[in-house]
Amino acid sequence: MFDDIKLQKAVLAELNWDPSVPAGQIGVTANGGVVTLTGHAESYAAKYAAERAAARVDGVKAIAEELEVQLEDRFKRGDEAIAGAIVERLSWDTRVPKDAVKAQVEDGWVILRGEVRWHFEKEAAETAVRTLAGVVGVINHVTVTPRVDVVDVGNDIRTALHRSWFFDGDTIKVAVDGGTVRLTGSVDSLHDRRVAEKTAWAAPGAVKVENMLEVV
Repeated sequence: MFDDIKLQKAVLAELNWDPSVPAGQIGVTANGGVVTLTGHAESYAAKYAAERAAARVDGVKAIAEELEVQLEDRFKRGDEAIAGAIVERLSWDTRVPKDAVKAQVEDGWVILRGEVRWHFEKEAAETAVRTLAGVVGVINHVTVTPRVDVVDVGNDIRTALHRSWFFDGDTIKVAVDGGTVRLTGSVDSLHDRRVAEKTAWAAPGAVKVENMLEVV
């Protein structure tokens, strides 16, 4: 009980510290390392920032995110206007291949579809639209297609993990089946878990990452 109260206070402190998180609008509870965020945010970007801030706190094993986006009047846009803004934003973003990603907008929710060669391109498309006015959520269905020049994805990932000061090489196991990468073992924090997954996604040929790492 004491640890839960301590973790709750730590997450609240981190949320208040981050200027991109709406102050005083988010409630926090903690239970056995699982943190639940409740309340509302004035934009999808603020909601995302709150989740990322909570994940940085030591001791957080998982996040149950129940935040609701309540747009201020000045940020409200119709679906057609949002779709037009997305087309323009993606056309300007050099990280997203031209015409590779298409967007569907319904009641402020954006669904992204298409095919790219790298996971960072998929992430870039989502990042590009996340901060647009009127967006209340993003569902990223963009797929990563396998590269034909893959030799040993598993060794590439293991080598990259060993280069990072975040990880003890003995605590993370990497298994590869085609383009699917499975991470098992343990890490010290939710942040480290995400870093390990991002490292795996950076490998040429990774088309899917199953992150089964436990936070201990």
